[in-house]
Amino acid sequence: MAALVIAAWGDPPPAEAIDLAVDALAGGDIIALPTDTVYGLAADPFHTGAADRLFTVKGRPRNVELPVLVSDEDQALSLCTAVPDAARRLMSLFWPGPLTIVLPRRPDLAADLGEEDSTIGIRCPAHPVPLAICRQMGPIATTSANRHHEPALTTAEEVAEALGAELTLVLDAGPSSGKPSTVVDCTGETPRALREGQLSWDQIAAALR
Repeated sequence: MAALVIAAWGDPPPAEAIDLAVDALAGGDIIALPTDTVYGLAADPFHTGAADRLFTVKGRPRNVELPVLVSDEDQALSLCTAVPDAARRLMSLFWPGPLTIVLPRRPDLAADLGEEDSTIGIRCPAHPVPLAICRQMGPIATTSANRHHEPALTTAEEVAEALGAELTLVLDAGPSSGKPSTVVDCTGETPRALREGQLSWDQIAAALR
């Protein structure tokens, strides 16, 4: 059965769209949603089996950890430990926005994000749809809405056509930028660039000086 495609335009987005998304995620289903970078696939990492379904839909190996979207800095800090000052500075300057920060994961965190359980990639997106979902239900596991190693899909229509048979819901808020987030590893003494995306490494380096 094809996924339900529902409009999620506006800030705030329609309550019906957010409620449908939260209900689907809480039931362990996989949905697609817009972000400020690319369309993403999302699951509740605290629901048994949901992450496995997300890895299967994506075709992504479990040794490639899923990142997490959060509603704000406080929600992010609830997932990690030993957060360095550099990471807090990046959060304050670039969140909400296209920056994923890799941090030491809280040892007792009961979230399934893949085989790696010592670190966690966290992002607070500058888009009202995922922010509203995270405010209502907490952090969600995400990955770009495409098959592993294939180009990112930038519209809800593309996502529904390519992956809709394996999704419960696709939230449509118009085209995405198609450019991913920048990823910075802040688990060590010195932040390291893992992937340059919408934010350049020059911007990150300047913020840390």
